[in-house]
Amino acid sequence: MNNFLSNNNQKNFTSNLVKLALFAGIIFILGVTPFGFIPLGVFKIVTIHIPVIIGSIILGPKKGAFLGFIFGLTSFIMAHLQPSVTSYFFSPIISGNLFSLIVCFVPRILVGVIPYFVFKLLKKCININVSLILSGLIGSLVNTVLVLSFIYIFFAEKYAEALNTTLDNLIIVIFTSVGLNATLEALASSILVLTICKAMFKII
Repeated sequence: MNNFLSNNNQKNFTSNLVKLALFAGIIFILGVTPFGFIPLGVFKIVTIHIPVIIGSIILGPKKGAFLGFIFGLTSFIMAHLQPSVTSYFFSPIISGNLFSLIVCFVPRILVGVIPYFVFKLLKKCININVSLILSGLIGSLVNTVLVLSFIYIFFAEKYAEALNTTLDNLIIVIFTSVGLNATLEALASSILVLTICKAMFKII
């Protein structure tokens, strides 16, 4: 009996490790190709957060946090390989400010943690489909809201300069410029998280 349980645990560990490696590979590929960060003016529409959210729900918050770290790492790498206006906010090497590490990594890591707990809480009281949709939505917003908030807090003047506006108008410009991007990202995230997670629940 003990051997059977041990073998099952070993199989589960191996299976989860394979899934973690698969998700990490997908995230890294998205991160270093145009498919993960689609440029749109001074902003980028992000799709790379979607496998992080799915990984969080499927594998749990610890592995989700690791996937979020990989997400942040790709942001850091691409800030140097493909410099843009936003690179300043994601690299202390470029900005000379360690707060860039907070912008680059903290929101991404939380994208790998928060959706798990949202899904775990919601599925107890509402339909699993709605739980997945809301988990995808919230996970996407965590990334957008925290990245923009941290950039505003730590780099408001540089941010205003990048957007060609004044500090007084910065928040208004952020909402009008990012609103559509954030909405599209959240909708895409909700649909894909629902579809992929339901499919994976059937085979795991």
